[in-house]
Amino acid sequence: MAEETNAKSMTIICTKGTLDWAYPPFILATTGAAMGLEVNMFFTFYGLSLLMKDLKLEMSPLGNPAMKMPMMGMHMAMPNIASMIPFVDSGATKMMENMIKQKGVASIPELREMAVEADVKMVACQMTLDLFEYGQEDMIDGVELGGAATYIQMATDSHINLYM
Repeated sequence: MAEETNAKSMTIICTKGTLDWAYPPFILATTGAAMGLEVNMFFTFYGLSLLMKDLKLEMSPLGNPAMKMPMMGMHMAMPNIASMIPFVDSGATKMMENMIKQKGVASIPELREMAVEADVKMVACQMTLDLFEYGQEDMIDGVELGGAATYIQMATDSHINLYM
């Protein structure tokens, strides 16, 4: 019988920066850290916005047919064409923020702070910073800079690798 081992480390690559896509990586990172795993997060392209000091996350119903919000006693989907209407994204964002608050779910700033306190290593993609003309001063304290090779090394050394 093969010897069972527990995973000791986890790496998450974060590529999306909308409010709804911010939750999975931070929830999994903080949970992994709480379970004793060494957790690394690599933020690239639109996921880089999750590290910004000035955090302005929004929902985007566009291209998300699975987004069914509880309204009027049922779950209603938002058609893609609705995203063309001015302020629909803002309305969806406000609706999601209200649901998060009503259900007692931690906010992204709270989850991000929990990740920092749990010593989750956060690495920002240097190429993406250069591409979008951001600097390390635009991000929260403690963020490291790295590139594709940094991510590959973290992923190679990890027992669990997640793409989000």
